Amino acid sequence: MIRLGLVVNPDAGLGGKLGLKGSDGKANFARSMGADDRSGPRITTFLNYFSSLHKEDSSEISWITSEGRMGTEWIPSGINLGEIKIIHKSQGETSSNDTKDVIKKIIDYGVDLIVYAGGDGTTRDIVAEIIELNNPKLPLIGVPTGVKMYSGSFAASPKAAAEVLSAWIRGDLLVASTEVLDLDEERYRDGEWMVRHYAEAYTPSSPRWMQGSKQRVEVSSEEEIIEGLAEHVRETLVKEDTMIIWGSGGTLQSIGEYIGFNLTTLGIDISLGRSIVGSDLDEKGILKLLNSHSGKFIVLLSPMGGQGFLIGRGNLQLSHTVISKIGIDNILGVVTPAKLLTVRKLRIETGDENLDSKFALKKYMKVLQGYRTTRILPISVD
Repeated sequence: MIRLGLVVNPDAGLGGKLGLKGSDGKANFARSMGADDRSGPRITTFLNYFSSLHKEDSSEISWITSEGRMGTEWIPSGINLGEIKIIHKSQGETSSNDTKDVIKKIIDYGVDLIVYAGGDGTTRDIVAEIIELNNPKLPLIGVPTGVKMYSGSFAASPKAAAEVLSAWIRGDLLVASTEVLDLDEERYRDGEWMVRHYAEAYTPSSPRWMQGSKQRVEVSSEEEIIEGLAEHVRETLVKEDTMIIWGSGGTLQSIGEYIGFNLTTLGIDISLGRSIVGSDLDEKGILKLLNSHSGKFIVLLSPMGGQGFLIGRGNLQLSHTVISKIGIDNILGVVTPAKLLTVRKLRIETGDENLDSKFALKKYMKVLQGYRTTRILPISVD
């Protein structure tokens, strides 16, 4: 019998579409603003897909979890997952203490691996508890549901998490150490990117399905590259009839600075001609501006170094509704030579299967890497 822990942080990812850049301490506000649950539905997607992979041997699997929003509420009915063992009860608002409490009870019961839904904060809480309980090598698989996820214990998507777990159960994957990275959300909301290495965690090793940890690559000689990128954007894209949606990140902020735009480092901004018409926008703000414009659209996005995510990490404001309105052919990646050292493919996870399939059919995307210099990178939809 394989024992699997299952833990859901029901508040993870709530702030994404609202542009809150994190959900820590913001869950009630996010819900008051109409935010929909992200974590629970994605763990349901994971469980449904995992069930389709293990129809015949589910009797050999036991899930150890919490009753309520941290577990059983999101287990779909009508599918055979194996035994469900409840060792904890969650109700009302939950906090990091609830996460640590359920992890303690799961470990005390005895499990072979823990599957969890959350973001980096959830990972941090889980790893702190398993270290405290002297079980640091207990394997983890994270179903990505937060706003920004830099730790290497996350799968690329809920279905990818199911693939990883299935392969691990079959004995096809070894367990390896990976980084747990901690982003200070208060500084993040103020536009400052401050990440530190928090701990090491263990997870099934699968470059195909696991996202890996974020890397920062800096090359001092890249100032001329940034200037060339900015010149290209100014000459070819900054026009009175073209609305530019600027993604987050230091690369695009630097390009905007050369052009004369004061962009937010970690938010979504929109320019029209030579003017900024929206700064640090949430999903509704983006859609309002898009609906007011009858001309051309272009989205500039810079992939996350190391992981290669273009959509689905740190830019949840660019929802599938927003992307569908803009059109996938109006998305342009922007990379520097330093980032190309770690980005070999563009990973996409919109949260909408139909839209993801359109990206998958596209297969390749053009990226700008210098003044009037582009290259083609493959698209990966996990």
